[in-house]
Amino acid sequence: MSTGTQLAVIGAGPAGLAAALAAREAGLAVTVIDQNPAAGGQIYRGLATASDRQRAALGPDYVRGDRLLAEFAACGAKLVGEAQVWDITDAGVALWHDARCEMLPADQIILATGAMERPSPLPGWTLPGVMFAGAVQILMKQAGLVPSGRVALVGNGPLLLLLARQLRAAGVAICGLLDTRSRGSLRRALPHVPGALQATPELIKGFGLLRDFAASGVPHWRLDRAPRIETAGHALRLDFFAQDQPRSLEADLVLLHHGVIPNTQLTRLLRLPHDWDAAQQAWRPRVGRWGETSRPDLRIVGDAAGIDGALAAEAAGHLAGLGAALTAGRLTAAQAADRARHWERLLRRQRALRPLLDALYAPPPWLLRPADEVTVCRCENVSAGTIRAMAKLGCRGPNQTKFFSRCGMGTCQGRMCGDSVTQILAEATGLTLEEVGQYRLRPPLVPIPLAALATLARGPSEAPPRRRRQIADPTDGPVLP
Repeated sequence: MSTGTQLAVIGAGPAGLAAALAAREAGLAVTVIDQNPAAGGQIYRGLATASDRQRAALGPDYVRGDRLLAEFAACGAKLVGEAQVWDITDAGVALWHDARCEMLPADQIILATGAMERPSPLPGWTLPGVMFAGAVQILMKQAGLVPSGRVALVGNGPLLLLLARQLRAAGVAICGLLDTRSRGSLRRALPHVPGALQATPELIKGFGLLRDFAASGVPHWRLDRAPRIETAGHALRLDFFAQDQPRSLEADLVLLHHGVIPNTQLTRLLRLPHDWDAAQQAWRPRVGRWGETSRPDLRIVGDAAGIDGALAAEAAGHLAGLGAALTAGRLTAAQAADRARHWERLLRRQRALRPLLDALYAPPPWLLRPADEVTVCRCENVSAGTIRAMAKLGCRGPNQTKFFSRCGMGTCQGRMCGDSVTQILAEATGLTLEEVGQYRLRPPLVPIPLAALATLARGPSEAPPRRRRQIADPTDGPVLP
């Protein structure tokens, strides 16, 4: 029986908007939910209201979203902005919106929650004045703000090079880039070059970023080990080794970036199967051709299902929307397959570049195995050494570690520390990453005021929220040494 909303799409980035377009073209009623006030996601954030100056600084990849936003605005889908999804049950999608909680019933759901920046646990990463590169991009896109003073970049990856170009275009002084690519990354990447030639335009664009940065005159160093960030009066000082020589650099703002990983908060809340992606050093949910999962009414698309980039996310979104229309009986299998051909070709071409990028910009080993004194859980101030001590006590999974140390019990529910804790425990115990597992999340997924939660009232026709059967797991509770 239809609930009015035949398809709920969570996330209004390239994947979510494309899914909505494909589903609307097939005649489905679509509601798109996003935590931002307007559509665009992270990559096209603030595009609809961006000034000419912002557009010029942020570049053609940002402005490219105009077409997608215009098509979405005209397609007839409903957008619910400034809404937080805090649970998904058989009754529908639980929202915190407009100071109240409500349940949005939906026949099908597509998760297009995108990516998050990989945590960068290194000495000093929790100090004031140290931020993620993506946070500065958000300020540039949404508020037109740029940093003042000397800015240092630490990390690797295309986004860091793109940000360097955008900052310089906005007149920001970059005092240096500390390149954290591990030794041998170029050698490991070379075998993937032939395959990457399928995505020649993107490959040329990447070389353009490298060429522009090389010509910029910004000082840069290849690091041999983890840098250390310390306060130096009103500024920050970075101490690091390059070519085995100690060096220092002072900055007013330090921006960290070591790539992005899938945002798996909702998929883990729903207990969906995940696989460890060794190339991307991250968990990714298990999906099929149309983004389908082990839950019949739910699909996952875009970077939430594995990092492939904005163009690939858009293609995958169209495929998921077609899959939803096929399930709803609005398309035959032949019609869906015919409409899918173009998007599948585009997706294959975009994904051909990913093995090269994964090998070239892999996170350095010291980031995945931080020193004992480095804080891993920022919310509860838990160090890597404490996690290793938990392993010696007999902890074999992050949920046991949480019980003993409060690691992962903060506001983010392990969003920032989860992968690091899993990798540290796997190394300390000798178990595989799959055996160690992940944090088990429980609703509400985001902090909600009790007053707002009290507004959630179920109508007589709605099913009660689904009670999740708790599966016994040896990593869930405490153990004795």
